[in-house]
Amino acid sequence: MSIKVENLTKVFDGKKVLDNISFEVNDGSSLAIIGFSGSGKSTVLKIISGLIKADEGKISLKSDEVALVFQYSALFDSLNIFDNISFALHERKDLRKKYSKEEIKKIVEDKLKVVGLEGIEKKYPHELSGGMQKRVSFARAIVTNPQVILYDEPTAGLDPITSTVIENYINTLKRELGVTSIIVTHQLSTIRNCADRVIMFYGGKIVFEGTPEEMNQSENPYAKQFINSSIEGPMQMLTS
Repeated sequence: MSIKVENLTKVFDGKKVLDNISFEVNDGSSLAIIGFSGSGKSTVLKIISGLIKADEGKISLKSDEVALVFQYSALFDSLNIFDNISFALHERKDLRKKYSKEEIKKIVEDKLKVVGLEGIEKKYPHELSGGMQKRVSFARAIVTNPQVILYDEPTAGLDPITSTVIENYINTLKRELGVTSIIVTHQLSTIRNCADRVIMFYGGKIVFEGTPEEMNQSENPYAKQFINSSIEGPMQMLTS
């Protein structure tokens, strides 16, 4: 078991965003977390990656090397692509003296090759399309050879074709690097193309769990409402 989440609870401003959540992710598999905005999906990623602390519960990780791919790439505008990708190798205390300049150059080249962007090291983020920026963020995420990658809305704001390209690269990283993935998403295509299993959050709880195929065929009212993009159903969009 690569990731085990047990009885996770998180409260913001008196509201339980996560209420005693538990789930597991097998080694080398991909879990999609879905649900309305504000249902706690991204909060789980931040807790697993160590950006925030849970109020209660336990996270067990097979590896300490966890990468988080942010929703909108979060590249440093003032740094070129080489410096963006190599940033962790220079700034992390445990990595600062591990590699020579030539080794870092080779690592960056290799990671860009994995995401199909060879030869762009000297470019800056503003010179790239949104999809290319997203792929650079993937290269940056894998520069430390993580065993777990957390994706926060990896296809947000992208057109359908670019979304498919990004989904293919998520699968490439899973296949070639053997990483375990958690993907927070609203996109049915991302669920269908990338996920081995799906869990749905609502009201701080898990209201559905199964494979993408099981979700498509399920009589679970939460799953049906999500699949059909229906206003009617047990999930109500907050209006304030």
